[in-house]
Amino acid sequence: MDVPEPEQTPFTAVTAQTSKLARQFQTYLDASTPFTAYRWTSTVVLLLVFFLRIVVAQGWYIVAYTLGIYLLNLFLLFLQPKFDPSLTQDEGLEDGDAAAPSLPTKQDDEFRPFIRRLPEFKFWFSATRAILIGFICSWFSVFDIPVFWPVLVVYWVILFVLTMRRQIQHMIKYRYVPFSFGKTRYGRS
Repeated sequence: MDVPEPEQTPFTAVTAQTSKLARQFQTYLDASTPFTAYRWTSTVVLLLVFFLRIVVAQGWYIVAYTLGIYLLNLFLLFLQPKFDPSLTQDEGLEDGDAAAPSLPTKQDDEFRPFIRRLPEFKFWFSATRAILIGFICSWFSVFDIPVFWPVLVVYWVILFVLTMRRQIQHMIKYRYVPFSFGKTRYGRS
């Protein structure tokens, strides 16, 4: 019995091509995973090129401000634990449930590793993608909305200081450090 081949339409050809490109892109992403310093260096260079574009063009301040807010949100997610101890503590008091993993809050508590809400690779990928989108947007005049840019800079700095202060207070209150440098490492020669 002959089985007829599926009909080749332009849509299936485009779908096959985009899935092939997506697989190739994912292969490059997977290959770049161990090279953390190179990935972040390239992202910082891309960010500097974006800021240079904004300064030279004397416009697109809203795009830069939006990018700054987005990067700040990503950074806050990167600093936060996956299981927030304040929420877990509140839910544990109400439900009496301690099933969700949490950070140790007392000296004699069991060690639990710090698990980020936003892993480093996803943080890098989202930041790089956002910078690229912002850079592309800075070439279209529709995104060049006239604003008084010093107000945006001051507002962003105030927002950064207030949110980081709140995050640092949270880190002190629940005794966690989201960074691994300076911590004792076992099992290395």
